[in-house]
Amino acid sequence: MTSPFTHDLTGKVAVVTGAGGVLCSYFAKEFARAGAKVALLDLNGDAAKKYADEIVKDGGVAKGYKVNVLDTDSLQSAREAINKELGTIDILVNGAGGNSPKASTEVEYHEFDGMKDVKNFFDLDQKGIEFVFNLNYLGTLLPTQVFAQDMIGKKGANIINISSMNAFTPLTKIPAYSGAKAAISNFTQWLAVYFSHVNIRVNAIAPGFLVSEQNKALLFNEDGSPTDRAGKILAGTPMGRFGEPEELIGGLLFLADEKASSFVNGVILPIDGGYNAYSGV
Repeated sequence: MTSPFTHDLTGKVAVVTGAGGVLCSYFAKEFARAGAKVALLDLNGDAAKKYADEIVKDGGVAKGYKVNVLDTDSLQSAREAINKELGTIDILVNGAGGNSPKASTEVEYHEFDGMKDVKNFFDLDQKGIEFVFNLNYLGTLLPTQVFAQDMIGKKGANIINISSMNAFTPLTKIPAYSGAKAAISNFTQWLAVYFSHVNIRVNAIAPGFLVSEQNKALLFNEDGSPTDRAGKILAGTPMGRFGEPEELIGGLLFLADEKASSFVNGVILPIDGGYNAYSGV
């Protein structure tokens, strides 16, 4: 039996940060297909506008904006422009984020010997760590401070943050990114409580492992076989494969749609092929 339920976001204004990237631009396009007017925000303004143009060409309503999610003035200017051009904001997806090699180790374990030849925990760069934590955590907090002002008291208003499998169990080599994503999950729950009396729901999705242009070289060898790290990921994923971007959309639209999730608040939803549920034995 096929469910007749569809997600209709007609009349809603959705803001997606990090929308110049492949994944968040995909989110923006799906919001537009569901009827929302979409504001695509990214530090790379050309990329945001490019994806907005694609939405418009496909019959949707969208605008791209160059915005620095770590600059309150930039965010406030974007809010004013969005209010004028699209309307007041109903849905916010905090998608801006990322990692840096400067905040990553080259090894999974510290050993007694051989540590001088590889970048280890003691070599991590403070500015690199600050960059990763600021981009992910402050890059979620500051947009929420600005855009949630539009949402207070609006029916169906909600915020969706992007957490990670790292928030549940940290992956090796990337302590700053893991810590920042754990902070986002905690912040999601905090916000859900804080805004619960003014009709704003706050949830997050925690994607499992997807293949992208950014991580393809880390996951696959030149001959197409999985790298050692990819092999570990697949061994820890009961479904035995990587996810696809479109497999995040059901969870995203479910959380965004008041008709589907009006009593869902403070949830971090894993979309991970069972990775978080698997103990390894």
